[in-house]
Amino acid sequence: MMERLIALLREFAELFAWSALEMPGVQPETAVHRLAFEEGRRPVQQKRRNLLPEKEAALRVEVDKLMGANLVEETSYVTWLSNVVFVPKPSGDWRMCVDHTSLNRACPTDAYPMPRIDLLVDSTAYNEMLSFVDMFSGYHQIPMAEEDRPKTALMTPFGNFCYRVMAFGLKNAGATYQKMVNNVFRQQIGRNVEAYVDNLIVKSRKREDHIEDLRETFQAMRAHRLHLNPLKCVFGVEEGKFLGFMITKTGIEANPKQVDAILKLTPPKTPKEVQGLAGRLAALGRFIPRSADKAAPFF
Repeated sequence: MMERLIALLREFAELFAWSALEMPGVQPETAVHRLAFEEGRRPVQQKRRNLLPEKEAALRVEVDKLMGANLVEETSYVTWLSNVVFVPKPSGDWRMCVDHTSLNRACPTDAYPMPRIDLLVDSTAYNEMLSFVDMFSGYHQIPMAEEDRPKTALMTPFGNFCYRVMAFGLKNAGATYQKMVNNVFRQQIGRNVEAYVDNLIVKSRKREDHIEDLRETFQAMRAHRLHLNPLKCVFGVEEGKFLGFMITKTGIEANPKQVDAILKLTPPKTPKEVQGLAGRLAALGRFIPRSADKAAPFF
């Protein structure tokens, strides 16, 4: 099994991207993100916010990286303009985000039907072999409609830039990604693939079928130019975390980290704290196996 898996990964080695430069993105025929505006909405240029020197330095590094990967481009005469904000990472570095609040308010919601998480989790349990697939900067693999690129403009002290690809934080980006996934894997979803936006899992009822199930998945990715993150993919395992739950060949189990967090909680002292604890406990027991003869204990 392991030898066959290694041979398969080598056969499709070009699907794995180690940097954004190795990620050309999907063709517009596969997916493209477009902005829709409610009637009567006027463009908004947000008031510029001042940045601390360390954040401005981090911004320059991030913009240079995005420019080098051809994910953004410099733009002029913009009508919509958004600020850049920074949030701290656990490592102590800064994560750059764009405040698309004004732009998102002007866009109606795409009511594309999203998969039900409980059904997805149920359908992945009791499989003998699983692979957890992670796309390399999945949103950035979808191009932005050319006419809508200027509307994603972000302001910096050294110029204005707009996204050439679908940016994080844009309204309806999740719906666009789900449409793409449903299109690319339309022959597999429900059979040997389950996907919720950028959470993708390849499943096989029988261990000996997993190589061919993976091959079919890789062939679909190759046809649509999707690329994977080799550092976050896990292939050929019997259990793993999917949408916050531990999926195994014997059923569904609560995430040990969530259980540990509940066990370490201090006793609630107010009605509000009691209500919050009840909600967390309900989340742990949300997915109960449908077949009584296959039921597995949560603890």
